[in-house]
Amino acid sequence: MSRRWALTSEFLIIGPVRVLGIALLAFVIARFGRRTIRRGVTAARLRAPLRTRSNRTEQRARTIGEAIGSFWVAIVSVLATLMVLQQVGINLGPLVAGAGIAGIALAFGAQTVIRDYLSGLFILLEDQYGVGDVVTIGTSTGTVEDVNLRVTRMRSADGTVWFVPNSEVRVVGNLSMEWSRAIVDVTLAYDNDIPGVLELLSLEVKALGEEPRWASLLLEPPEVQGVQSMGADGVTIRIVAKTAPRKQWEVARELRARVTNLMRRDGMRGPGRTVVVSSGTLDGGVPVPPPPEAFEDETP
Repeated sequence: MSRRWALTSEFLIIGPVRVLGIALLAFVIARFGRRTIRRGVTAARLRAPLRTRSNRTEQRARTIGEAIGSFWVAIVSVLATLMVLQQVGINLGPLVAGAGIAGIALAFGAQTVIRDYLSGLFILLEDQYGVGDVVTIGTSTGTVEDVNLRVTRMRSADGTVWFVPNSEVRVVGNLSMEWSRAIVDVTLAYDNDIPGVLELLSLEVKALGEEPRWASLLLEPPEVQGVQSMGADGVTIRIVAKTAPRKQWEVARELRARVTNLMRRDGMRGPGRTVVVSSGTLDGGVPVPPPPEAFEDETP
């Protein structure tokens, strides 16, 4: 064959075959790599302790696997595209230079988005929080409803939905990771029998921990730690209870209700002063003494 026919056959037959081979190989590598990454993340999750296996860990593992798998597919696709362009005779030098300049400009313009994605990836890898956790981010506190690589969505107690970019998460407090703690402070007047009060409170919280309804929410029996502080209002006694995640508020409300009923039943005095101003039979027939001005001599 002549040189012209050789070049034509190479362009019409060999070139498409090479392009098809590159595309097929890239597809296989991308699909196999993505599946391998997903299986690797799933295997790592299954090797974790049983206490960490939950819907939250499944969602976290799925998100991490999807993110790393998508990154792998993007790399393989870019390399395959460059190889295909080289096969069809396009000079890649100017294209690569232009792509580099465009990439630098895009990196400067979208650096916040890149920080969001990197921060989101580390949040998921380090398991700082997940869906269903009650967290405090900045000045906002709420229940996490969704976590992805770019943004965290959470809902506060009044129903407000907060969207927080992951790059803005500097300090986060998780109120429901693994376990929680209910803390109830009871303030009583100084004239109460403090040792007797401590004994009564211990019996009351012990009875709470023995009830089946509340025992399922408690990880340890409630404890009366004793006098926490002393102030102008009275003596503050602290009660603590280690609970299941997100159950501390329910247990704390029940403890407050029971302590209130105990104080009313046994006549415990709370903080503050009660001033009664009465006369006649309201104070046992003893009249209210006149003011000091009544004893002063009147001048004619």
